[in-house]
Amino acid sequence: MAHLDRLRAEVGRPDRLGKSLPPGILHFGPGAFHRVHQAWFVDKLLADDGRWTICGVSLRSPEVRDALAPQDGLYTLAILDQHTSYEVVGSLREILVAPEDPENVLTRLAAPTTRVVTITVTEKGYCLDAAGELDTTHADIQRDLRLPHLPTSLIGYLVEGLRRRRAEGTEPLTVISCDNLIDNGARLARAVGQLAELREPGLAHWIEDHTSFPRTMVDSITPATTDELRARVKSVLGMEDRWPVQRESFVQWVLEDRLAVGGPDWASAGVTLTDDVAGYDHAKLRLLNGAHSSLAYLGLLAGHETVAEAMRDERLCSLITAMMKEDVRPTLRAPRGLDLNAYIDAILQRFRNPAIRHALAQIACDGSQKLPIRLLGTIRDNLEAGRSIERLCVPVAGWMHFVRRQAARGERVTDPLAERLFALGRACQNRSKLDVPAFLGLDTVFPASLVQNATFTNTVAQAYDELAVEG
Repeated sequence: MAHLDRLRAEVGRPDRLGKSLPPGILHFGPGAFHRVHQAWFVDKLLADDGRWTICGVSLRSPEVRDALAPQDGLYTLAILDQHTSYEVVGSLREILVAPEDPENVLTRLAAPTTRVVTITVTEKGYCLDAAGELDTTHADIQRDLRLPHLPTSLIGYLVEGLRRRRAEGTEPLTVISCDNLIDNGARLARAVGQLAELREPGLAHWIEDHTSFPRTMVDSITPATTDELRARVKSVLGMEDRWPVQRESFVQWVLEDRLAVGGPDWASAGVTLTDDVAGYDHAKLRLLNGAHSSLAYLGLLAGHETVAEAMRDERLCSLITAMMKEDVRPTLRAPRGLDLNAYIDAILQRFRNPAIRHALAQIACDGSQKLPIRLLGTIRDNLEAGRSIERLCVPVAGWMHFVRRQAARGERVTDPLAERLFALGRACQNRSKLDVPAFLGLDTVFPASLVQNATFTNTVAQAYDELAVEG
């Protein structure tokens, strides 16, 4: 990767304007999604402003650092579509491994040149309890309270770094959670404030006044790196890349326009700035995620394995398309800047992408948690508006059959309610009169307002019996 001048003309190459400048962005969790998403957007900034290179921080493993350090932080991004394209991304200036050198991480956090912190550590990295508050009994949080100047957790690092910025009179900071947490910015701000208050009276108030925690939404399907990808990249580049990454061509970053002054010009890199991230999130949950879950259960029932394969089933494709356009879209209020019709068309095109092998079985996991937010809310809104729920109830019945069929094979579904669903599925008779009431008895999945609604229960039962003939 040291010989960028040898790359073929069709391979995109980075602009290294910022190579001699200290990084202006610190990122916790430099895994695959960060490298296909936030780092790619930041790479677009470097053509005009060299301040915005990234210092990546791994809170646990040295793997990414060890792979990319010999490559000067460069790596290849393969963009998968009808035709795969390749580009080398150059925004990662350095990668630190926090347990090896916590002081260097804190120095970077407190540096006046650091103006933005971004985060992709998955939900568990925030040390939150079931209510979404900071779990003060968590072992890492307990340790950070005992040894605050040698933190272990993400929250501990943020609080200590911000404490140092206060002590040194450093400029305000923008901290951006890019993880799929509901209301991610507000939850992160609350957790940081709670730990700061426990550590030092007054620090939480200073953080609130000098730090911005905007909400954000991110989206792009990112398959894992495989040996096949490594071989393909080596063939295209003519040199080895120890850790290339890949994603679909569609990529979206929606960021709340509540940022500390002095940060990057995000809009110039293609980031959508808005005062209504919740509106974008709502559209994604109901249109993209709702359709994904529907394809998963109905596609598996029809014998398909991937999203693209299911979309080649004309009957399934027609159902999903009509559901999105006629049943889901009327329940949404489009935020400024989002064309719902164009968004639906983009989702359908993404689902058809033959280069993405998105397994239906993977999407089908955790259905008891996904159904309420992806489908049942849409059903409730249509009932209240007096609109049809016939199509929307088909994937609900499909989930019930998915559970039943897995149990009949002696297999447990991947779900927080796995044992209860296994027992329920084993007792099913493939008849709605016996099976559907048992499923509707799952009060953590189906709210009483739906269970007591005859239109809903009858429509689900009808869909269940129609699917039973096929599956």
